[in-house]
Amino acid sequence: MSSLWTIAALLAVGILISALYRQSAENSFSALLEAQLFNLINSVSVSEAGFLTGSPNLGDLKYVQPESGWYWEIVPASQDLRGRLTSSSLGYSAISTEPIEAVPFEFDYQRTYTKPGLAGEELQILETEVVLDDSNRAARFRVMGNKSELDDETNAFDQRLALYLAIVCMGSVIINAGVILVALRPLRTVRRALSRVRAGQAEKLEGDFPFEVAPLADEMNALVANNRRIVERARTQVGNLAHSLKTPIAVLVNEADRIGGTSGQIVKDQGGRMREQVQHYLDRARVAAQSESVVYRTPVQPVLERLVRVIAKLSPDLKVVFEAETAAGLVFAGERQDYEEIVGNLLENASKWARGKVQLTCRAAGPDRFETIVEDDGPGLSEDERREAIKRGRRFDETVPGSGLGLSIVSDTVREYQGDVRLERSALGGLAVIVALPHLHTSASLT
Repeated sequence: MSSLWTIAALLAVGILISALYRQSAENSFSALLEAQLFNLINSVSVSEAGFLTGSPNLGDLKYVQPESGWYWEIVPASQDLRGRLTSSSLGYSAISTEPIEAVPFEFDYQRTYTKPGLAGEELQILETEVVLDDSNRAARFRVMGNKSELDDETNAFDQRLALYLAIVCMGSVIINAGVILVALRPLRTVRRALSRVRAGQAEKLEGDFPFEVAPLADEMNALVANNRRIVERARTQVGNLAHSLKTPIAVLVNEADRIGGTSGQIVKDQGGRMREQVQHYLDRARVAAQSESVVYRTPVQPVLERLVRVIAKLSPDLKVVFEAETAAGLVFAGERQDYEEIVGNLLENASKWARGKVQLTCRAAGPDRFETIVEDDGPGLSEDERREAIKRGRRFDETVPGSGLGLSIVSDTVREYQGDVRLERSALGGLAVIVALPHLHTSASLT
């Protein structure tokens, strides 16, 4: 902004200086013509025979050079006066005059107008009429100056002025940029320190900060510490709630076994569902607390390799394809347990429906997101079923016996991390579940 103000100020100054210079040059030009006109009047008289006589010398060689654009001329203005005197530069040539009706004399009995010169230049003509003797014989005096020279001079001045102001403007911008870069250097230090905190390499902002930035660093450290306390408090509350509900639910299930029969089985089933539901929403609360944290980062490749090995052991007849290089360098901006739960549920669901093959791949999806794709060669879902299944609160596998919470947990957990889940037709013929999650860019090693 300061550079814009500097440019605007220099532009205004340049316009003002140019206008003042042009006005001064025009005034000097007019004053020169007027002085030469008076010199011309004082150098001419009338002879006894009634002819104009005199040898005016205006002291400027331009009045000697032919077609120089600087001329003077004296012609009779009364009938009883004869003769014509001209400068050597004008010779026998003539410059037309303006009718008095078009350009009348002013209060000092002078008039000024412009005419083209002998060489096409623009002339400024100063003209007056003077009585030369007691017989009232009058002559018309004309001094003509090359106004094109004046215009060329002022244009050249404007060009030099524009060049100098451009140099000053460029220097001001460079100086302002240098000052801004130096002034913002402490903020770059803060940014690097924050990046280390986000990458889990530091627990607070560390470094030497100037006194102007130190309060900001202190407030950021207080915010990080408060964030950590909130996460720990949420974890503690989640754990306390889990323990407080675990015993009553276990008692209900045990009592159901003792009751037996249809009623006991109903109570036992509902107790089991209560345990799963409680665990589901406790997990959501834990993820909600952790998703706002600034310290959880999970490399993707080792997590997926371990899950693929687990699925391969649980379903030895199933072919699980995983291209590890697609996950190289990807880092999930969240906790390892949450990512394992997301992908584990997807692989479990795919292995449940697959006829013989499950494929797992990863890919970058923009500057700050990556996608995990789980595909199977099972029956899949129609377009209407896929559209209905991704509605919030709906289970993805409603037709499968059981609680149906697997993919529901996936959907809820992904949403807590501001991600999204898409269902598409797989190239294998079955269902493809695409999960987009936040991706952390860091060149540093993560622990």
